[in-house]
Amino acid sequence: MTDPAPLPRVPLAGVIGHPVAHSKSPALFRHWLDTYQLPGHYVPLHVRPDDLETALATLPKLGFVGANVTIPHKQRALELANVVSDRAALIGAANTLIFRQDGAVHADNTDGYGFVENLRRNAPDWDPEVGPALVLGAGGAARAILASLIDAGVPRIVLSNRTRSRADGLAEEFGRHIDVVEWVQAAGEIGDAALIVNTTSLGMTGKEPLRMKLDALHPGQLVTDIVYAPLRTRLLEEAAAAGCRTVDGLGMLLYQAVPGFERWFGVKPEVTDATRAAVLA
Repeated sequence: MTDPAPLPRVPLAGVIGHPVAHSKSPALFRHWLDTYQLPGHYVPLHVRPDDLETALATLPKLGFVGANVTIPHKQRALELANVVSDRAALIGAANTLIFRQDGAVHADNTDGYGFVENLRRNAPDWDPEVGPALVLGAGGAARAILASLIDAGVPRIVLSNRTRSRADGLAEEFGRHIDVVEWVQAAGEIGDAALIVNTTSLGMTGKEPLRMKLDALHPGQLVTDIVYAPLRTRLLEEAAAAGCRTVDGLGMLLYQAVPGFERWFGVKPEVTDATRAAVLA
């Protein structure tokens, strides 16, 4: 009697964080798995920092093909990976891991891709080369966004952060494209910017508001905020009232997930109105 043929493995993936219960990624991936009628599961994985190395060694043995990584693990995941993409190395953090069959962990960062794709899809006439960008914040999201803006061809970036030293550090890493201004002087740069980006948590539900004078906003500018709770922050509301084009932050979350889903489950998903509705629900 011959042994029965092995059953096909159902792909497993998830999001690793500490905490992670707030993540909208499980709802997003469930929507896509159902839409394309694919086998697979995507689950939240609450992993403490001290347990990350053990988790990355164990998950592939449990049938996981990859994982997203969120706060506070993005930099440590990069350090633990066996193979690192060029863009993850440039950004200095990983948000997407692929567990290869040979046991290696491949680290990538799709945050910048998600940011730029969100702008291109929701402001299709955006020309990155038309003028400077003002970027507020110098955290992990800012790193990915700065790299993507430089790669897209933005000629000059003005960077401002409440802690000046962090902005100076990023400017030194990324080179001549970036000029740093003090946080109290950032409002004075708004009028000359073609693109304005808030990468901070200021304005998010439960966080401090963005206390910055926005009188210089004017038609012809593109304004985006990576905050998506609420979808319409004070920055976006005032920008829209001033005649600016605005793009909310939910799209960045959706588009950064596309490459990982395609790699893990074999289909490149589309971001549609139904996708947004499923995540917001």
